[in-house]
Amino acid sequence: MVKREDAFTLIEMIIVLAVITILMLLLIPNLSKRNEDIHVKGDEAMIQLATSQVQAYLIDNGEYPSSVAKLVNEDYLQTDILPSGKKKMIFKDLNSYEIITVDIE
Repeated sequence: MVKREDAFTLIEMIIVLAVITILMLLLIPNLSKRNEDIHVKGDEAMIQLATSQVQAYLIDNGEYPSSVAKLVNEDYLQTDILPSGKKKMIFKDLNSYEIITVDIE
């Protein structure tokens, strides 16, 4: 009589699950670290965009905006909240028009 082996044995299934588990343990911490890097880069890009839009506002209106919120109100920016959702942009002072970030209350 011929023996048919169409299915995996229990040992083969355990080995496959162990390999998948090890790969997941190595992959998941790297993904969470990369996610934080992506948020930081997104925040930096938004600050650079806002700085450029301050200059565009100056060219269009002949004066600096009084706040970052004014850039949002006049459609130079969509929002003053950074992509990470934890901080928003404001001017450091009205003399330099440097954009800094503060935590959202």
